[in-house]
Amino acid sequence: MYNQFQPPPTLRENTAPPMPPGTSRRTFLQAGAGLLAGGATASFLPASGRAQEASASQDSAPPRGRRRILLRGGVVLTLDPQVGDFPRADVLIEDGLIRAIQPTIAVGPETAVVDATNMIVLPGFVDTHHHGYQGLLRNVLPNGILADYFRDIVNTLTPAYQPDDVYAGILVSALGAIESGITTVVDLSQVCHTPAHADACIRGLQDAGIRAVYAYSRGAGPASPHPHDLGRLKQQFVASDQGLLTLALQAGITNTDDWRLARELGVPIVEHVVGTAGPANEVILALARAGQLGPDVEFIHCTGLSADAWRAIADHGVHVSLAVPIEMQMRHGMPPIQQALDLGIRPSLSSDVDTNMAQDPFTLMRATFTLQRLLLNERALRGEENLPPLLTVRDVLGMAIREGARAAHLDHKVGSLTPGKAADIVLLRADRLNVWPLNNAPGAVVTLMDTSHVDTVFIAGVVRKWRGRLVDVDEAHVRHLVGAARDAVMQRAGYQTNVVG
Repeated sequence: MYNQFQPPPTLRENTAPPMPPGTSRRTFLQAGAGLLAGGATASFLPASGRAQEASASQDSAPPRGRRRILLRGGVVLTLDPQVGDFPRADVLIEDGLIRAIQPTIAVGPETAVVDATNMIVLPGFVDTHHHGYQGLLRNVLPNGILADYFRDIVNTLTPAYQPDDVYAGILVSALGAIESGITTVVDLSQVCHTPAHADACIRGLQDAGIRAVYAYSRGAGPASPHPHDLGRLKQQFVASDQGLLTLALQAGITNTDDWRLARELGVPIVEHVVGTAGPANEVILALARAGQLGPDVEFIHCTGLSADAWRAIADHGVHVSLAVPIEMQMRHGMPPIQQALDLGIRPSLSSDVDTNMAQDPFTLMRATFTLQRLLLNERALRGEENLPPLLTVRDVLGMAIREGARAAHLDHKVGSLTPGKAADIVLLRADRLNVWPLNNAPGAVVTLMDTSHVDTVFIAGVVRKWRGRLVDVDEAHVRHLVGAARDAVMQRAGYQTNVVG
C-alpha cells in the first residue's frame, strides 16, 4: 500500500520448486482450454432464428473469435443515462465494440447468440487500486493492521520477490479479478526491484487478458529504476492507447521530479494519501499552491484529511479512490465517503491488498453502501436534521463502474454500455435461488449478489469467463505456478505461515 521500504536483505537465488519439464511460467495460458465444464445458464447458440435458438443445446462452447456476438434477452443496466436501462433487451457486440442496444435486434447466421435470459447485463467492474503482486500472499494478515503490514509485507516479504514470483502473483490476481467480474484494474505493484520485475508485472497483466492501468511503482534496493524506467516501459509496451494496457506513475507524494516526469510522458499520477499517518494535509496544500493538482491525479484513501485539503482536491478535479473494507480493518481511519460526497466528489472503489481482504467488487459495494448509511442513520437517530441524502444502490453501482472508469482515465472506452465503447461486459445470474425472484436489478447486484453470480465476462468483446469458468486457463497449472512462487518467496524471506492459525 505504501512505499516506505527499509534497506532490504540481499536477494538470493530463486529456490522455487521446479516446474514440470518443458513448462514455462509464461506459457501456461496456452496449456489447455479443457476447463469449461460445469453448470451454466448462458449459452452460445448459432443464430438462425428464434426457433433454432430455443431448441439449441445448452452445452455449447464459448464464442471464441466471432466478430459479431449478440447478448439476447437480459436485464440491461447500461449506466449511461442517455441510453437508459431495459427490463429486457439485446446487446450487439461487433469487432470488440458495443454496436447497439435495443429491445430486439435481428441478426443473421454469422452472429453468435448468447442467451442472457434471467441475466443482469452490465458494464464490467473497475478496481482503481490493487497491489496485484500480493496475490501470492492472500490472507497472510487476516487480523493485521498497518504496522503489521509494514513489518511483514513491505519490509520482509516484498524484497524477497524475484521476477518469476512477481509474474505469478500478478497473474493470479488478474485472473481472480476477472473471475469476480472486474474487467479493469489499476495495478500498483510496489515490487519493481529491477527492470525485469517491472516487465514481469506487465506480462502478468497481459497474459491474463484484463484491461489494466499499470501504475509503475517503486521497489526495494539500489537496482530499482523507478521512476526513470517509465519511459522505456511506455515505448516498449504501450505503443498506443488502443490496447488493453495503459500506464500511470505512482509518484512520490513529495517528489516533484516524479510529478514532472509523469507530465512529460503524458501519464496519470496515482498516489496514496493517508492523513492519519503523516503530513498529508500540508503536502496536498503545497501541491495545490504549486499548481500540481489536476484531473490527471488519483488519490487513494484520503483518510484524516482537513477541510482545506479536501477543498483543494475538489477544486482541482482530483479523483478519489476509497478502499472501504481495508480502511476500516487496517486502521487507516474512517473512510471519508461523506467528505467526498459533500464536495460533489463521487469516489471510485478499490480492493487494495489481498493480504487482508477480498478482491471482489460486491464486498466493496456493500461495505460502502452500509457504512455511509450507518453514519447518516445514526445522525438521524440523534435528532440531526437537514442531512445529506443516503446512498442508493444505483449510486454505489456507479462508483464501482462508471466512477472507476473516470478515475482510471478510461471513461472514453469503458464504464457504461454505450454504443461505440469497448465491449467490457459482465453477465450476472439472477436465477440463483439466493437472488430469485428478481424485483430490482441494481438492488440485487449491490445487496444480494456475490462472485458466484458472475456467469460470463467479456473484455473488448473477447470472452474471458464463460458459464462460471475462466476460458482457456489451465487452473491446475496456475495453482502449481502460484504455489511454487509463494513457497519460494516465503523461504527466501524466512517467513512462516500457519494455515489453520
